[in-house]
Amino acid sequence: MVRSATLKGMGILDFIFPKYCVNCKKLGSYLCANCLTFISFDTEEICVVCNRPAINGLTHPGCLGKHTINGVFSAIAYKGAAKKLIYNFKYKPYLADLKNVLVDLFYENLIQKEEFYSVCKNNKSLIFLVPIPLHSSKLRSRGYNQAEILAAALSKKLGFPTANLLKRLKKTPSLAGLTQKIRKANIKGAFEVEKDKKEILKNAIIFLVDDIFTTGATLNEAAKMLKKSGAKKVYGLALARD
Repeated sequence: MVRSATLKGMGILDFIFPKYCVNCKKLGSYLCANCLTFISFDTEEICVVCNRPAINGLTHPGCLGKHTINGVFSAIAYKGAAKKLIYNFKYKPYLADLKNVLVDLFYENLIQKEEFYSVCKNNKSLIFLVPIPLHSSKLRSRGYNQAEILAAALSKKLGFPTANLLKRLKKTPSLAGLTQKIRKANIKGAFEVEKDKKEILKNAIIFLVDDIFTTGATLNEAAKMLKKSGAKKVYGLALARD
């Protein structure tokens, strides 16, 4: 009786392609209720320029330059079950439909951040969500850009439009495990603003969307290019803080 009811609730697609918790392998969903309790929403908030603690994740006034990112809002800590969720979202077997779980975690945490709420409330008509682009070779290999998927899903929840304003010029190596200095050197010159979309940026407030944020080198480099092209303010939105 219980088994019959469970299968009925799962639906025919779930029966043919069953979902298992990425952390404990329990049948039913990609993240079971028990493993959800181990997701940490306490992310360390830092200034992405000096990598020191910062109130609300905003760039320190003394570190904020004309073309510097204004701050980064991150949702969850990149560890444990969260790390496994994102890994399965980005790498083989490329479970793109994990987006529903990840975006719910992303959104629910963001709207509880006072500074993020304030930016949204005061600049509604000026805000665009801009995903960090992949290099064309990596996009062909994976078949999708995880940042673009997250941005599109957040757009529906937040009510702000998305805009693919950036192009990735360099195929940069993985930045994992590298020092901040090397990360900055590797990512320098990696982005350019799409020439036919510069008009959008005039006085715009940009939320740069990415999956993982460590030192902020990628977000800061992308923000620099957007500000040089006319963006008023640029903030990073990261699903996870490493």
